[in-house]
Amino acid sequence: MPRVAGVSGMGAASGPGGVAGILLAAGSGSRLGRPKAAVEIDGETLASRGIAVLRAGGAEPAVLVTGAVPVTVPGALAVHNPDWPTGMGSSLIAGLSAVPAGCGAAVIALADQPLVGPAAVARLIAAFRDGASVAVAAYDGAPRNPVLIAREHWPAVIALATGDAGARPFLRAHPELVTLVECGDTGRPDDIDTEADLARIAGLASPASPDLANPDLANPQRP
Repeated sequence: MPRVAGVSGMGAASGPGGVAGILLAAGSGSRLGRPKAAVEIDGETLASRGIAVLRAGGAEPAVLVTGAVPVTVPGALAVHNPDWPTGMGSSLIAGLSAVPAGCGAAVIALADQPLVGPAAVARLIAAFRDGASVAVAAYDGAPRNPVLIAREHWPAVIALATGDAGARPFLRAHPELVTLVECGDTGRPDDIDTEADLARIAGLASPASPDLANPDLANPQRP
């Protein structure tokens, strides 16, 4: 059974190594009819928004995995996945392989979920600082994205990352490692798969980079 984490704060820079961010943004958006990475909400691409969320939540460096369309985001480490047509698994492998050696974990997010908030990233990093080696954002108790995975597990993740499954086979194979981190008050994991999804989510989206100087974003229980 997955463990459920209490939120204890943002987490200090010291501890078990830095935490990188990986944004998977390589797909062609077949159902949407265009690559999602280049889709804009309020003049900002989903790739740019996703990188901003990761960095605002404390993940550095931020790795942008591209494929179907070339996308650059200032401040992000761009990695092209030539095998992107094979599915998300190859993009996850490309992203993990690009993370600098000094990072002890990575937060993995998807470009087509722009309602995920920076506080979710911050809470996963806090859980890692508190000892979790696999932390999964949960919304009303249901596990979704983003996901943090410590470096010690990356070989197993890579071995199981095939097709469009991404990290799911690893997570399902090792439920005893998973710490669920409730993030339902920080945003929503809604996917953009159709033009109707895009219109609805664009109406709900807020700026991608709120000020994280307020520690309550990572710890809602703090007075």
